[in-house]
Amino acid sequence: MFAEERQQKIAELVTGNGRVSVTLLAERFRITTETVRRDLATLETAGTLRRVHGGAVAADRFSTTEESINERAIQRPDQKHRIAEAALALIPRNAQGSVLIDGGTTTEVLAEMLSRRTAVDRLDSPGPHAELVAITHAVPIAGKLSNTAGIALQILGGRVRGLTQVAVGQATVEAASRMRPDIAFLGTNGIHATFGLSTPDPEEAAVKAAFVHSARRIVVLADSSKLDTETLVQFADLKDLDTLITDSEPGPELAAALEESGVDVVVV
Repeated sequence: MFAEERQQKIAELVTGNGRVSVTLLAERFRITTETVRRDLATLETAGTLRRVHGGAVAADRFSTTEESINERAIQRPDQKHRIAEAALALIPRNAQGSVLIDGGTTTEVLAEMLSRRTAVDRLDSPGPHAELVAITHAVPIAGKLSNTAGIALQILGGRVRGLTQVAVGQATVEAASRMRPDIAFLGTNGIHATFGLSTPDPEEAAVKAAFVHSARRIVVLADSSKLDTETLVQFADLKDLDTLITDSEPGPELAAALEESGVDVVVV
């Protein structure tokens, strides 16, 4: 394969996945890592991508880049459905207890699934049941759960951030810190071997950090576009996590870091 053809394919991979790693490119094209780095340097000079540690990202992808929840809602629907389905299996049926559901498009799919399953369970088994307490700071998720028999919804207040439709600010952080849910389902904009979990907005990072410190069990829902990615503000270390549910095997460096941190990785 000529260098120009290979570089074109690398550019297509970056466009499609948002990020590529030097190691995986070397394996895919059966070339040395030095050749990969030269290709990436050529593509960066042309403005096609931007090199980062261990690989490259799309040229317009920066640590503060953040799409609206409406833009993200239409991306990777199949992957989000599979991830949410695996997360739902971690919530026992017809059981009391408490769950915290963070804002995000994958966690919103989880909330919708939880609402439907709870409603079906109530129809199949009428009579008194223990209620599941569901806690969220996300307006769309509250809407999914607000009218479901069997779910006692608690909303954490604060200033609603329009881009992501979640409550943020000191009031939200303080409310979260006063709770101890059994399990928290969190979204993230990036998960990285050394930087941990991150998000572009400092206020959202503060709320997510409060969730991490409050919950008994932390489950992160992250499609493969979030793997090996760093955004502006770290809100958790890998060692803070119990489970990662994703749709693709993490790369070697991230996989090793997750194993060292004792994180259970579920690939769907």
